[in-house]
Amino acid sequence: MDSEVAAMLTLAVYSAIAVALIVRSIRHCRDGWGVWLLYVIQRLYGGLIFRWRCNNGPSTLPAEGSGLIVANHRSPIDPMMIWTNHHLRGDSTVESREVRVAGFLTASEFCNVPGMRWLVRTMRSIPVDRNGQDMAPTREALRRLKNGELVGVFPEGGINWGTRLRSANPGVAFLALKSKVKVYPVFIHDAPQPVNGMIDPFVSRCRVRVTYGDPIDLSEFHGQKPRPELLNKVTDLIMSRLAETGGVDYTPVGMEDEDGADRRVVPNAEREQRTA
Repeated sequence: MDSEVAAMLTLAVYSAIAVALIVRSIRHCRDGWGVWLLYVIQRLYGGLIFRWRCNNGPSTLPAEGSGLIVANHRSPIDPMMIWTNHHLRGDSTVESREVRVAGFLTASEFCNVPGMRWLVRTMRSIPVDRNGQDMAPTREALRRLKNGELVGVFPEGGINWGTRLRSANPGVAFLALKSKVKVYPVFIHDAPQPVNGMIDPFVSRCRVRVTYGDPIDLSEFHGQKPRPELLNKVTDLIMSRLAETGGVDYTPVGMEDEDGADRRVVPNAEREQRTA
């Protein structure tokens, strides 16, 4: 056998192995080939364009079961940044490395952008009207959480242009208490903001860092009626933990002016007293 034939056979064997590994990977993706394809693209895209890195090791997002992901909101690329490395966890089992889709509550206007519909549908995003009058997204999020899925939410609402966390919507506490799932805080550092339009952040070369916080167990509040006082208290607890994860301050519920400007920032020491 001459060297040229041997080289071709070797290349064929390597190609067959690569194809077999890809097919195996696709078959093990619980959410289908579309999610697998998007994940591969995102891993390459996030690394090259955003130089994505995790600040504190493997993701804390669960390999199995329900979880409510809460994160700060700096940019339209935020769901991608949270999802980039979520398959790497502290658990060393093979199953813990599976790719899981996480359906984020997303403003409905983005879900209807031409070219985005397949992406939104494949990633199982939950469209939300900004007027907040439609309860259908909340019901859908609860249904998914009770069915053992991951749901993501940005409690600040719209994009935050500042450094500290804004006062959050108590709806995040309602979802957490009603579903009785753990909450997973994820803080995104330095994601590009849409200064010149919503497309600009997707092509802005930058350095994005993500910090995964420890899960928040709210079982002590289960069984209590979701009155406004309780929802505000739990919202402050969740957001304080998110702020602590990112090393920033947080504006508690009700501590913003009508124009959205912060009236008070809770220092770290006082925040610890509030959540103790």
